[in-house]
This record gives sequence, C-alpha cells and structure tokens, in this order.
Amino acid sequence: MSAPVWDFIVERRGTIAFNTYQHALLVAEAVALATVIGIALAVLVTRRPSLSGVATIVSAIGLTLPSFALIGLLLPVTSIGPTTALVAVTFYAVLPILRNAVTGLQGVDADLVESARGMGLSEVAVLWRVQLPLAWPVIHAGIRTSTQMSMGVAAIAALVLGPGLGVYIYTGLTQIGGVNAVRYAVVGTVGIVIVALLADLFLLLLGRLTISRGIRA
Repeated sequence: MSAPVWDFIVERRGTIAFNTYQHALLVAEAVALATVIGIALAVLVTRRPSLSGVATIVSAIGLTLPSFALIGLLLPVTSIGPTTALVAVTFYAVLPILRNAVTGLQGVDADLVESARGMGLSEVAVLWRVQLPLAWPVIHAGIRTSTQMSMGVAAIAALVLGPGLGVYIYTGLTQIGGVNAVRYAVVGTVGIVIVALLADLFLLLLGRLTISRGIRA
C-alpha cells in the first residue's frame, strides 16, 4: 500500500473504523433476520410440498432483481435512511438461505422423522431435535453465501444514506479526478473485502462448532 493511501487511512482512521463497524453490523443484522425468515418459510414450504416450486421460482426471480430497482421500490415506503438499507440487504440475504433451508429439510431421511414421531416427540421437537440439526450443514452453507452477497448489497445501500463502507466507494466515484478519489474507492473496496473475509472465517468456525462430525462434509 502506497504511502499516500496509508496516510489517508491514518488521518481518517476513526471514521473508517466506525464505518467498518457499521458495515459489519448492517450485514450481521440483515443475515440474522434473513436466517429466521428463511428457515421459517422453509419449514412452511416443507409442510406444504405444493409450495416448493413457488419458493424456488421466487428465489430465482429475487436474485435477478437489480438492487437499484429494489431500492427504488422501497423508497416510497421506507424513505431514505438505514431502514431502507436494512430491508434491501435482508431481502437479498433471505434468498440463498431459503433455498438451502428447503433443500436441507427436504433431504432429511423420512424414516428418521417417523422414528422420532414414533418415540412420542411433538412436531416442534422433531423439527428442533432432528430435522434442523440434520439440515444445518446445508443451511449453514446458505448463510455463508448470503453473508458474502450481503457485503456487496450493503455497499450499494450507501445510495440511500445507509451505513457502512459503501459511502467511501461512492464518494470516490463522485470525486473522479480529485486528489482523494482513488483513495476513497480503495479504502471502501478493500475494507469490504477484509470484512467479508473475517465474516466468512467466523462462520467457518461457527460451522465447526455447530455441525456434528458425523454429518460434516
């Protein structure tokens, strides 16, 4: 890293650290919400097989919807600010988790489920103690994919004054030709990459702790 860029970072280290924290927090909140929503929808879909195709189509369409278009649709409802950013990031974060959760739950051996019911476990207990643990490796993979995708979406959310490192990228783009234009863009981009790598490392370690060795890929 060149000296001018390093000096740029040192001079703004407090602000950069805060925006990095805000970026990570936005993604963490969105992925946490998306995990709850995605798993809940997946449970509903697996209880009603006719909805499986609908869930697949919705996920495919959602992933092809441009983020700029989604933000434009949200603005009349949520206005400019962090709420729009959170809703937009959560929307995209749900899609990979929903798809993987449906796949994971459908892949659980039906004989194991019936055996658990035969032992007197309630439907909630079967879901919590049998289906979700066995489906968790696939769901966990969806969460990792969702987190990485959300890092980029969170950067775009800077357009609506959302928190995070995206503000540096857009500041750099609006100051093209200026002394600090490239430095802003580099700090924003590299910062997002570093946060994404750290988040994936955390999720990888979480998987090691929460996935049984017997079903670990």
